[in-house]
Amino acid sequence: MPGSQSRARARDRNNILNRAEFLSLNQPPKGVPEPRSSGRKASGPSAQPPPPGDGARERRQSQQLPEEDCMQLNPSFKGIAFNSLLAIDICMSKRLGVCAGRATSWASARSMIKLIGITGHGIPWIGGTILCLVKSSTLAGQEVLMNLLLALLLDIMTVAGMQKLVKRRGPFETSPGLLDYLTMDVYAFPAGHASRAAMVSKFFLSHLVLAVPLRVLLVLWAFCVGLSRVMIGRHHITDVVSGFVLGYLQFRLVELVWMSSNTCQMLISAW
Repeated sequence: MPGSQSRARARDRNNILNRAEFLSLNQPPKGVPEPRSSGRKASGPSAQPPPPGDGARERRQSQQLPEEDCMQLNPSFKGIAFNSLLAIDICMSKRLGVCAGRATSWASARSMIKLIGITGHGIPWIGGTILCLVKSSTLAGQEVLMNLLLALLLDIMTVAGMQKLVKRRGPFETSPGLLDYLTMDVYAFPAGHASRAAMVSKFFLSHLVLAVPLRVLLVLWAFCVGLSRVMIGRHHITDVVSGFVLGYLQFRLVELVWMSSNTCQMLISAW
């Protein structure tokens, strides 16, 4: 009996799994339940069952994650259509920005294209309208000029407010000019030059007697002003189209609140 015990102790010492660095191999892996004896009960904090709320919370999280993934991977049809139109707008605007920089194909014509855009700026139009109002001596002319001045001021305030609200940048990294800062035409949407050109051209077509060639030239001028802003890289195509629509709506609003001759004379006398 003592000999068998000494042999067992020698066998345990020679077993490599009994070394300290290999003791973890003798322990059961995590997640596998250890066999329980019928006569002993587990005690201590490790033997307490998990609270029932943890399992329900994990099930809710596992059910929510696939839904979030599906929402990101499967957007709505409206989102797909909007993003597709936005990508087309940016791509076409960059293609039309042939005067946006010095390395572009039409870089030599940038000064001329910018000059066309200046014809639709708010500062020259407001200054010219005030000058003509001072020089005018007829009641009908003063009435038309006062309402044109009202339309120009309305256009500047509306465009500045919408641009400040949307804060959309242009397709190219072009900084606004000094005149743009004076009229608060800093952002891209909507195009202030396009809205002003559309409103002024519609105003002249409605309140001035012009020959057919002049009427055609007036419409072409408004279109060229909007196109010039895309060519120099300041606006997207949708910015210019929105500016045209906004200019027409402003004209309709001025027609609704048209100031009579007496009102214009009262404002002129007060001024």
